Amino acid sequence: MKAKFNTLADLKQVKKALETQARQEAERLAEEKKRARQSQSDGDLFRRAAGAVQSLPPKLAAKHGGTRRAELQTDKPAPIPFQRQRDEAAVLGESISDEFDVSTLLDTDEHLSYRASGIGPDVTRKLRKGDWAIQAQVDLHGLRTEEAREQLAAFIREARKQGLRCVRVVHGKGLGSPGKTPVLKGRVQGWLAQKKDVLAFVQARPAEGGAGALVVLLQAG
Repeated sequence: MKAKFNTLADLKQVKKALETQARQEAERLAEEKKRARQSQSDGDLFRRAAGAVQSLPPKLAAKHGGTRRAELQTDKPAPIPFQRQRDEAAVLGESISDEFDVSTLLDTDEHLSYRASGIGPDVTRKLRKGDWAIQAQVDLHGLRTEEAREQLAAFIREARKQGLRCVRVVHGKGLGSPGKTPVLKGRVQGWLAQKKDVLAFVQARPAEGGAGALVVLLQAG
């Protein structure tokens, strides 16, 4: 059944509706073509960046749950050095003071030896005789006070890690210091006396450094 248009106005209204419908359809088609071109452009960009790729063979794909896509292995983050951080914190916690007066703790023997509380005089006597073999040494001679303190603390800590018992600390005789006063020698004695790992120390024998070094006995274990 054909539609009837009573007036010219009706005809114009229908024509306008048809034109609007045609314009909307044209816009829809244009938008679809635009999206298709964009998708193709993105695909081309990926292929240019990725290069030639192949799908997984069916047998290999079966190992990945039936998918034809590979599972990429991502790099694991580097482990956090918790132990090293704890060691560094321990060094700070074991700070040794320059103001510590060791003179009251030294035995007033010929060479001013040191024994921790509870350590008998036979220990320093054996140290002086060389009953314990020297297993490692650190040379602080010529270092600034702060550098010497840090290096000594690190040396003692490492020696304890390795289970060493007897070590030598070279501090020099102070001949190059103003007034030829062995400043570092007194500092080293004070630092060692503050370390809980140090049981005793004596001045080294002439062949092992004499007045310029100390032989130190550390805790066992």
